Amino acid sequence: MPRWLPRAMVLALALVGAFQLGSWAFHQLTGLLINILIAFFLALAIEPAVSWMASRGMRRGLATGVVFLAVITVSAGFVTLLGSMLAGQIIKIVEDFPDYLDSVINWINAHFHTELRRVDVQEGLLRSDWLRNYVQNSATGVLDVSAQVLGGLFQLLTITLFSFYFAADGPRLRRALCSVLPPAKQAEVLRAWEIAVNKTGGYLYSRGLMALISGIAHYILLASLDVPYAPVLAVWVGLVSQFIPTIGTYLAGALPMLIAFTVDPWYALWVLIFVVVYQQFENYVLQPKLTSKTVDIHPAVAFGSVIAGTALLGAVGALIAIPAIATLQAFLGAYVKRYDVTDDPRVHGHRGRGAGRGLVTRVRALWAHRPGSAKPGSGAGGSGGSSTENSG
Repeated sequence: MPRWLPRAMVLALALVGAFQLGSWAFHQLTGLLINILIAFFLALAIEPAVSWMASRGMRRGLATGVVFLAVITVSAGFVTLLGSMLAGQIIKIVEDFPDYLDSVINWINAHFHTELRRVDVQEGLLRSDWLRNYVQNSATGVLDVSAQVLGGLFQLLTITLFSFYFAADGPRLRRALCSVLPPAKQAEVLRAWEIAVNKTGGYLYSRGLMALISGIAHYILLASLDVPYAPVLAVWVGLVSQFIPTIGTYLAGALPMLIAFTVDPWYALWVLIFVVVYQQFENYVLQPKLTSKTVDIHPAVAFGSVIAGTALLGAVGALIAIPAIATLQAFLGAYVKRYDVTDDPRVHGHRGRGAGRGLVTRVRALWAHRPGSAKPGSGAGGSGGSSTENSG
């Protein structure tokens, strides 16, 4: 046996064991790493406000606390108003449900010549197996829901603490990172950090502006239809449609439709039409302009980055995909050498006139020289010459 073979076997086994251990640790810490990633981008988002207050003499930790306190206060107020509105509407729906059921039964009896009664429908619903199974599943799922709520609160607390540390100790974190790098690399890291702050802030600015425009537009519609809680519903539509990717538009439009349905079923239809029309206006007119102004990324690239982020990290990836791609694009743009484009009509999407004539000429030539075709001007003399040649 060669002397190096036992060492190679031990080294291979050690590498396999280290890989397995690293893979196991990575899978166990995936949730924590995602929370840290969210906290980092959240710290980048509030970095401009914290730096602005710190430049005016306020301690950086206190400035970070003020920003977080403002965000938490606004979020808690919005959730409280939304919860009270939902509770009131649910109570109203439950109280008015017998009247709705009577109107539906009367419509069915009038059009289908049936003799349904509300008492029969209620008894059939109460005695149904579906309701019994639903109650049993709900009772057994209370513990699961409670565990998910506690897990979500713990995750929110983790993200808040990490983002607070990243924002409050941002300069110290940058110094610690640059201390292990040579001077040339330090400049690149600081430039990448600054680009990430600008792009993340620009993304949130554009989303906030679109949420404001969407909220105002939906408030005008809901107020004109006399839908209750129009301001809260408008804020709900603006925030949810902009900051929840992919399904945010549908979640945002469902609640105003439900509230409008309690006033008049036709109002729910008008709300649905307005949501669809406004979404098209936002996708094709508003969003490309604001995105190009603040994030400077092509709409197709933004859409593809959201899909890729969703495939990799789910909803979290969809939220941070656009600022991450914008930061990467701006950082790599400094290393891509660009040249002046030649003044050719084809660059502007125009074809030269000679190209069309050349294509027509080639088609005519192929048609004229196809097998079995007679040349222009050849007639009986041509055929007679060929017969004379054959007879000769």
